[in-house]
Formats: sequence, structure tokens, C-alpha cells
Amino acid sequence: MRRRFEIGFAGRLALLYATLIFVFGIQLPFFPIWLKAKGLDLQMIGVVLAAPIFARLFAIPLATRAADRHDALRAAIIMSTAASVLGYALVGLAEGPYAILIAFAIASCAAVPQMPLADSYALKGLTARGQAYGPVRLWGSAAFILGSFFAGFAADLIAARHLIWLIVGATAIGAVSALTLAPLHVTPPPEAEPAPRRTLMREPLFVIVLAATSLIQSSHAVYYGFSALQWRAAGFDGKAIAALWALGIFAEIVLFAMQQRLPPFLRPLVLIMLGAGGGALRWTVMALDPPPALLPVLQLLHAASFGATHLGTMGFIAAHAPPGQGATAQGYFAVAQGTLLACATAISGVLYGSFGSLAYAAMASAAVAGGAAAYVAHRTARRVAVA
Repeated sequence: MRRRFEIGFAGRLALLYATLIFVFGIQLPFFPIWLKAKGLDLQMIGVVLAAPIFARLFAIPLATRAADRHDALRAAIIMSTAASVLGYALVGLAEGPYAILIAFAIASCAAVPQMPLADSYALKGLTARGQAYGPVRLWGSAAFILGSFFAGFAADLIAARHLIWLIVGATAIGAVSALTLAPLHVTPPPEAEPAPRRTLMREPLFVIVLAATSLIQSSHAVYYGFSALQWRAAGFDGKAIAALWALGIFAEIVLFAMQQRLPPFLRPLVLIMLGAGGGALRWTVMALDPPPALLPVLQLLHAASFGATHLGTMGFIAAHAPPGQGATAQGYFAVAQGTLLACATAISGVLYGSFGSLAYAAMASAAVAGGAAAYVAHRTARRVAVA
């Protein structure tokens, strides 16, 4: 009976990840195409795609701290997913660049807390059951592939200005899946000698890792914002664009599935350094405008640039966040990574509009800087362990 419950918990969580990230599979490659179909120029597209920066600054800390304070992760996920349906419907009804910008900012306020809340719920529930994060999280990545292919076929069949309604429908499915989550049964801590509450942002190691992962993840800005437009201009149809995105996510899935089989030396900080190296190589070659035959090989590096960095981040949080502050720690990382990614996205609109594929050189520099910070964190952690 207990085993069936454990499978049920992981299955419901996998369904949540699948439905939430299915939305990203549609939105990341094809939302810029919808924006262009609505008449926005490249610079304004960059600004709109950066709108979540403002949402992250207050929506994520508000949601994650409230979830920790009231021990209400499941309720916070349900409210966030339900509100995002209304938010994206508002985006679909908006007309004009500034109305779209405002509507997307509102939708982002509802949507951006979802992943840090889900990751905190996952680490808390899976750790209590002795289960690994990667094999559950990979279903989200698989759903990203499904979403990108679904949108890719749809982009060839319907007018680009109607693509937003695919996102609205997908968010509605996510809201339904959130209702199926099992409550987290938490054992109250002993009342005697409560541990002092640590201030994470005053811990040097935490801050350095925060900077490292934020730099590496922000190096994806040109890819997320403009790769679909670049490949479409080069003659790729929607299915080909979806296939390239899917290949990168497939590599990520393989890494997540192998989490429990990774060599012991691939500790969280080493994984983050590996992610930085993969990103630096990937974006350097992309800056040289490689031939189409090389693109599939470069897409496989997504397993490193995103996948290894993400697994390293989750492992660091699981080991470093004190009890009762898991969602808060997730919130700090989500805000820092999202803010830097949003800034990089806004800048990438200018860079890509002015320099084309050479904009990826700036992304390579960000990955290198993130790798340097991860190395400093690795040395710092070793000194602390020795001490």
C-alpha cells in the first residue's frame, strides 16, 4: 500500500512538471513569432520577453516566503496556475505593443512562481520518500518536446497571430494537474532548542553559487529569444525548428534520467562548472553562424549548458537550504536567474538586431563568467569542508 502511494506521489508530480513545461515548449520557440505577427519590432520583442523581470522581483519572493511561512506549497501552486490561465487570456485579447507588454507582465506575475514552488515541493516530497529528482523532472522536459512539436505543426497550419491561444489552453491543463497534487505531510520539528534561522543571502557560498548559475542560465537569452526567428529567416519551417529544440531537450532528458548513475565526483558544483563549459562552447560556435548540419550537434550541448547547471543547482539547494527555507532558497535562485536572463533578453534584442548571430559571443562570455564563479564556489566549499 505504501509503495502505491509513493508511486502516486511521483506520478502526480511528474504530471505537474509535464503540464507546466508543456507551456514552455510552446511559448519559448513560438511566442516571439506571435509577437512579430502582432506587429512588434525586434527591439520591442526583446522588451516584452524581458517583462518577467519585474514580476520575478516581487511575485516569486512573495509566493515562496508565504509558502514556507504557512507550509502551503500545494495551495500556492494551485493558486499560481489558476491565475496564469486568466493572465495569458488577457495577453491574447491585448492589442498594440504596450497593451501586450502590460498584459504579459500581469500574466508573468501569476506564472513565474510556479517552477520554484514546484521544485521546492518536489525536493521536499521526493527526499522524504528517498526518490531522485531527475527521473521525475525529465517528464517535464519530455513534455517540452511534445509542446514544441505541437506548436511547430500548429504554426504551419494556423495564422501566427492565433498561436497565443495554444498557450492559454496549455496553462489551463496545468491548472487542472495542480489540483491532483498530494498534500505534503510534514512532521513537526521538536520544540526543544530550535535552530536559529539562517539568512541565506549573507552566506558567501550561497551568493557565489547564485551568481554562477544566474550567469550560465542567462547565457541562453539569444537562443531562447531569437533562435526561432533566425532559423525561420534561414528557411526552416515550424517542424524543423521544433525538431532542433526537441533534440536539445532530449539530451537534457538523458542526463536527468542518469542522475542516480552519475559518477560520484560530479557533485553539484562540478555539474555547474560542466554546464558553464558546455555553454561557452555552444555559444562560441553559434556566434560563427555554423552550417545547418552542425546545429544538431550544438543542440546536444543543451544537456550541459542547461541540464547540468539545473541539476547542480537543485543538488546545491537540497544540501544547503535549511529546513523550512527550501521554497525561499528556490525563490532566491529563481529571482536571480530570471532577472539576469530577462536583462540579457532585453539586451539581446538590440545585439541580435545589430549583429545577428555574433550576439551569441556575448552569451559565451556570460557562460565563462559563470564558470569562473562556480570554480570560486567550489574552492570556497572545499576550504569550508577542510576547516
